[in-house]
Amino acid sequence: MTGTSQEVADRTAGAVPPAAGGGPAAPGGRPAPGRRPRAEGGSGGPSGGLARVLVPALLGLVVIGLWYLVSLVVLEPRRQFILPPPHEVVRQAFLDGDSFVELLGPLATTAQVALTGLALAAVLGLLLAMLMSQSRWVEAAVYPYAVALQSIPILALVPLIAFALGYGFGSRLVVVVLICLFPIITNTLFGLHSASEEMHDLFSLHGAGRLVRLRKLQVPAALPATFAGLRISAGMAVVGSIVADFFFRQGKPGIGLQIDIYR
Repeated sequence: MTGTSQEVADRTAGAVPPAAGGGPAAPGGRPAPGRRPRAEGGSGGPSGGLARVLVPALLGLVVIGLWYLVSLVVLEPRRQFILPPPHEVVRQAFLDGDSFVELLGPLATTAQVALTGLALAAVLGLLLAMLMSQSRWVEAAVYPYAVALQSIPILALVPLIAFALGYGFGSRLVVVVLICLFPIITNTLFGLHSASEEMHDLFSLHGAGRLVRLRKLQVPAALPATFAGLRISAGMAVVGSIVADFFFRQGKPGIGLQIDIYR
């Protein structure tokens, strides 16, 4: 009883030190059970600039080694054209001046289609998401069609796009926009709805209107989700541009047409 009373008195007076690592202390000054004291100067994972460079570099070397293994050992010599060794790819694509110049034009065309389509999809998707966040009727009317458009394979729409718009630059843009639109709409709409109810109540107390609430509360809250959707759509824009090159062969050739030619 005397020892217990002394511990209580010491703890009340602040004499019992906290547990190591900042965790709560159990009676008697011992760390609480189940909590490991945090080690000083690290989090247990790879830290420092050297480790951040070495780990991806080692993984890259492993991938290149597997590439050489498949190309030179697994594949027969007459089938090595399917997966040529890395040094052959670098030599033919970048060190050969004629091949490199031949790739620059299609690469520029594909990049132009992808960037333009992504910009159009971003503008259209952001506007639709904002309208849907402000009206339940607009969301109920538009969202099912956005889901249906995402569910339809883009290759099934290519003949319709070709008959309606031809086989030029505009048709490629439509393909890229259709592929990129859904992630931007869904992520932005989720972000616009993610603002807390407490913040909405605060804006209501100050008599804020719809536009003020959208501009100062919902749009800032939606920025992380919006940029996540744009990151997804950026990769899909390149895929859409290359897929469009396979089917819309008029105008400037892109990477997709070059792949089809050298196949």
